[in-house]
Amino acid sequence: MARFSDCPQIMRDFLSYHETIKGQSAKTIQEYYLDLRMFLRFMALVKRELPYDTDLETIDIKSLDLAFIESISVSDIFDFLSYLANDRTSEKSPDPGIGAAARARKLSAVKSFYKYLMHTKQLTENPVQDLEFPKLRKSLPRYLTLEQCTALLRAVNGPNAKRDYAILMLFLNCGIRRAELVGLNLTDVYEDRIRVVGKGNKERVVYMGAACKAAIDAYLPERNKIVLSDNRALFGSRDKNRISVTAVHRLVKKHMLAAGLDASQFSAHKLRHTAATLMLSHGVDVKTVQEVLGHENLNTTQIYTHIESTELKIAAEANPLSKLKK
Repeated sequence: MARFSDCPQIMRDFLSYHETIKGQSAKTIQEYYLDLRMFLRFMALVKRELPYDTDLETIDIKSLDLAFIESISVSDIFDFLSYLANDRTSEKSPDPGIGAAARARKLSAVKSFYKYLMHTKQLTENPVQDLEFPKLRKSLPRYLTLEQCTALLRAVNGPNAKRDYAILMLFLNCGIRRAELVGLNLTDVYEDRIRVVGKGNKERVVYMGAACKAAIDAYLPERNKIVLSDNRALFGSRDKNRISVTAVHRLVKKHMLAAGLDASQFSAHKLRHTAATLMLSHGVDVKTVQEVLGHENLNTTQIYTHIESTELKIAAEANPLSKLKK
């Protein structure tokens, strides 16, 4: 926990609990750290009655203790949410205020912090227990059509063609996340399936289709000729390291452009959306798709059912006006 030395002990204990007991990923721990540090810095600003325009980065919170946490009211937390919505700046936009999704993530971190304090019996009241999350705009995920998928795969060429083709096939066939792909090791590949470590370090087995297996089989002899700094990795980069999330992002964009697709509209994550959509539209039930994607909640998977719905198409055709000719 030395890397969190700028935080109070009570927060370091929370991070240690989620890292060692709850088994949360390093990425989740880092997000908790950043979000809670901002929250406590803002609370220190309010409680110490510092000027509102004080740079939060300059506020020392190492001495904050349980008594300070107990002094935080629901009203203080509403002030924090108002600050996020109206005054907090982001590198992505010159305008003040951050989006509802970012605010919801920070509130989620705060809720987890208070839940931990209640669970460990350090607090007897939870001021955020009934606090609602910011309302998020529901939008359908973008995805590629079957024709666009075919064009993308056919456009793959270059010195790393076999590697890139295998990566694209894993996205489109297995629907794995970009971080999951980066974390794949040679020992995670079996005869017709792969072992994937998803969010929260949860493992699942995903079966490969025949074309995906053929792509992996074609790539493996090439991979076995290469020695990487982490030689366990299934996919390597030009600098002989495990391939990075950024490198995967770049190669997807590169082949998108080569296929004549709008690379600004699609990403590696959109290929995951595509896999889910294609499975559902070709008869795979939503519960099975949930297991393939590694979704903890079925509601997360059900968003894809709104994209390809045979019943909705039949309903549209049943409308008597659908046959009207001008």
